Amino acid sequence: MMEELCVWQDREIKFDQPPQLLRLRAGETQIDSMNAIEDTKGNNGERGMMLVTNLRVIWTAAKNLRTNLSIGLNCITSVNIRQVVSKLKGPTQALFLMTKHSGTRFEFIFTSLVRNSPRLFTTILAVHRAYETSRLYRDLKLRGAIIQDRELVMLPLEHLYDKVTGIWNLSSDQGNLGTFCISNVRVVWFANLAENFNVSVPYLQMKSISVRNSKFGEALVIETTQASGGYILGFRADPQELLAQLHKQISNLHKVFSQTPVFGVEYSIEEKSGPTGPKMPNLEDDVQIVPGEDVEPSLLYYAEGQKAAEAKEPVFSPELGLAIEELREGATVDSLWSVI
Repeated sequence: MMEELCVWQDREIKFDQPPQLLRLRAGETQIDSMNAIEDTKGNNGERGMMLVTNLRVIWTAAKNLRTNLSIGLNCITSVNIRQVVSKLKGPTQALFLMTKHSGTRFEFIFTSLVRNSPRLFTTILAVHRAYETSRLYRDLKLRGAIIQDRELVMLPLEHLYDKVTGIWNLSSDQGNLGTFCISNVRVVWFANLAENFNVSVPYLQMKSISVRNSKFGEALVIETTQASGGYILGFRADPQELLAQLHKQISNLHKVFSQTPVFGVEYSIEEKSGPTGPKMPNLEDDVQIVPGEDVEPSLLYYAEGQKAAEAKEPVFSPELGLAIEELREGATVDSLWSVI
């Protein structure tokens, strides 16, 4: 039984996490690290270090490693540069990240404290663009422009291991005859008579692979994760003896991919010029966090201008004696006053 890959780093936003959750997972690589970065939105006046990987942006406060942010690249909806007032630098240009996670929009503002250094802007913009243009490594794609002249359009880090003809897609009553392309990052099927009728399934989105009985006889069944739509894709091989071979081959490649994932985000820093501030050691403290009356960290980053359709139903607040919008989970009236 194959194990479903659990990759949350690029698809979630986390606040004030234990240092072990900030460690790079398998396949995650550091692209750049910058000292002297201020979290102007939630910790104005707080100097910290920013780590940019191929999956996320991590910010950690210099004085307390428990004050941190992990922002998945998939959550970022826009990247902008605007004027702000920093407690450490005064009026200056800052990086604005608009994000969305679990239906809630967050805004993050980061300011580089290094004089005349555009590195913060150029790195984040380039890495975000590289992430957006490499989604075929990570996302399931239906009817994409991935086949040309009956050949798979290869991705930069992709290696084709096998091309198998005589594979029937069982999505319709009569089935469609096509071809399997099996590589190190995905399995692709396309119809012989219509190249645009195809599906690209990355190993990252495979939940299970099995051989089951169907009305067409034994079939290779690939079930995808809920994040990719929860599809159940059935294929029949001609000759049928190929099924066991295909099942073993795809299962083994999925196992290899699980140990050394290829996420496809390519970007390198060619030149690191200018001062970056004192090097901050990457240490883990052993302080135990005791729950208290502190403000919920996510409240500091809510984006303004929520649409009316997103407003919640009013509820009665005994503390205020008024009808108010229902508070988000973990928030209290006292914590909202603390934010102000």
